[in-house]
Amino acid sequence: MIGIREIAFTGIPVTDIARARAFYEGSLGLKPTMESAGGKWIEYDIGAATLGIGSYGETWQPSPQGTCVALEVDDVDAAIAHLKSGGVTVFMEPMDSPVCRFGMICDPDGNKIIIHKRNCAHS
Repeated sequence: MIGIREIAFTGIPVTDIARARAFYEGSLGLKPTMESAGGKWIEYDIGAATLGIGSYGETWQPSPQGTCVALEVDDVDAAIAHLKSGGVTVFMEPMDSPVCRFGMICDPDGNKIIIHKRNCAHS
């Protein structure tokens, strides 16, 4: 057994760090907590987790079919409506599952981001 204790961070590849930063900070309202000296990597602490965006050219490319992160919000419908009014692409309108309500948006590179709210029974 390798003894995994937690997820250290979730990383999202982007092609244009300035454009991505405008989205993650402007549209999503995240506050940067660390930036690499070369400006190719920015981290955002969210609760006990960290979300990082990075632009490393051909070595790490975005994919609309790649890894996805789910961001927990208080109100999925209000969050999706706010993002949509700001011009953010909504990939999937809000819907319910047995354990949550969620919708899906895309960042400027097409990376998918789930806007998520756990049901009370699964908090």
